Parts: sequence; C-alpha cells; structure tokens
Amino acid sequence: MLDTLYESDLKSLPLLMRGKVRDVYAIGTDHLLIVTTDRLSAFDVVMPDPVPGKGAVLTAVSNFCFTSPATSSPTTWPG
Repeated sequence: MLDTLYESDLKSLPLLMRGKVRDVYAIGTDHLLIVTTDRLSAFDVVMPDPVPGKGAVLTAVSNFCFTSPATSSPTTWPG
C-alpha cells in the first residue's frame, strides 16, 4: 500500500490556511508553499480516508498546466 499524506506539519514554516485538500504555508513575505495532500472532499465534506497518491497526481496536473506552452499564449473568451 502506498503512503498517504492526510495533513502536512511543517514546523519551520507558518501555516496560513488548511483547505479541504491543500495546506498553505508562508515562505518569507512574498512566497507561498502549497502542499497538496491526499485528502478527499465531496460536497464540502472531507472524507476520513485519504486516497494514496492523489496529492502527487494533482501536483503533476498543476505542474503540467503551469508549464504548458498553451498557458503562456493568449486565450480568447467568448462573451
């Protein structure tokens, strides 16, 4: 079975907020560290059992979107 991360606990950084899936820490005054956990939420309820690897998959998808050439080109929004 894979290890799961239900809640991060970085004592060296101040925790700014804990959302349903992500924990946000301050790094200095102008940077954030966003930790995507394996917590699962549905209908605004956090389920008691985390999904192994969920945080890693969400982070990989976000990384792809942020580094994809499509995100750096202009988009058109109808309306």
